[in-house]
Amino acid sequence: MMFLRRHAPRLETERMVLRLPAHGDFAAWTSLRAESREFLTPWEPVWHADHLSRRAFTNRVYWAARASRSGTSLPLFLVRQDGVLLGAITLDGIRRGPAQMGTLGYWVGAPFARQGYMREAIGAVVSHAFGLMDLSRIEAACLPENVASRGALESCGFKYEGVAQSYLQINGRWRNHVLYSILRADRRGRTEAG
Repeated sequence: MMFLRRHAPRLETERMVLRLPAHGDFAAWTSLRAESREFLTPWEPVWHADHLSRRAFTNRVYWAARASRSGTSLPLFLVRQDGVLLGAITLDGIRRGPAQMGTLGYWVGAPFARQGYMREAIGAVVSHAFGLMDLSRIEAACLPENVASRGALESCGFKYEGVAQSYLQINGRWRNHVLYSILRADRRGRTEAG
C-alpha cells in the first residue's frame, strides 16, 4: 500500500502544532539553529558552510514538501501555539511492502530543551504513524550519552534493542549509537501508541 498525502500533514498536541516547514519560517529557523549551535553540535553531523543560508533553507522546504507527498518522509517543525518555533522531528526512510517502518530523528532548540516538547512531539508522530500511515515499526537511534534523548524515547514506549557500531558521523567522527524501536503491536511491553 503506497501512502500518498493530498494535504500537508498537520498534527496538533496540547502545546504545539507539528507541520511541514514553510518559506516564512526561515528567520525563526535560522535564529533558533544559530542560537542553539553549541547545544546541538555534540549530537549532530557537522553543518555545511551554507547550513544557515536562505538557499539551503529553501531547498529544505522543497524537499520536505516532495518527501511528504511521496510518502518517503514526514519532516515536521514543532511550533508552539503562540507561533514560536521549537525544533523539528522527522520520520524518515519510510519503507512499505513487508517492512512498513520508518526511522525517527529530531532536535529541539536550546531554550526549549527538557520541557517535554520533544516527548509530546514523539507521541504525536508515533500515533499518526501507527494510525493514518499504517506503519508497524518505528526505529530511533541516539548517542549512548544522550540521556535526554534516551529518556524521551523510553517515556514514549520505545524499547532498547542494542548498539550499532559506527552508526552515524556525529560532530565529525563515526559514533556508536544505541538503537530503540516501538512496534504497533508491541509484544515486548504495552505501549500507549496504537
